[in-house]
Amino acid sequence: MEARLNLFTNPVSAKVFKHINAAGKALSESTLPAATQELVKIRASQINGCGFCTDMHTKDAAHAGESAQRLHLVAAWREATVFTEAERAALELTEQGTRIADAAGGVPDAVWQNAAKHYDEEQLAALVSLIAIINAYNRVNVINQQPAGDYQPGMFG
Repeated sequence: MEARLNLFTNPVSAKVFKHINAAGKALSESTLPAATQELVKIRASQINGCGFCTDMHTKDAAHAGESAQRLHLVAAWREATVFTEAERAALELTEQGTRIADAAGGVPDAVWQNAAKHYDEEQLAALVSLIAIINAYNRVNVINQQPAGDYQPGMFG
């Protein structure tokens, strides 16, 4: 598979990614736990079928010390016993926010209320923003057919 565009050298996408990456950096500096952030990025990327982001974020999470068992179970988190209640709430919010078009009423109040039991206002803002940003990355990469598999932790930073 070959990408439709070289998003890394295209001047327009370079400008756009500069801003999205700056937003991502702000989120990485938030109090939302780093492990939760990676789980959210992985789950949204799985749902969206974004191989590039799934590859990147599973490798980044493993490099940061995440266990292989937890990484293998992200797609089946509901049945897995290896995630905390807070992580499960974040994963549910991620799924609802990623599949927003599937629900006529948007994200259900119960999903939001469950997340709010585990995260403070700053963390909720980071979580909502992170879900939006990873979905934007996923869509760009899926539309572009960005190949997956060659990412190495740290290669973009």
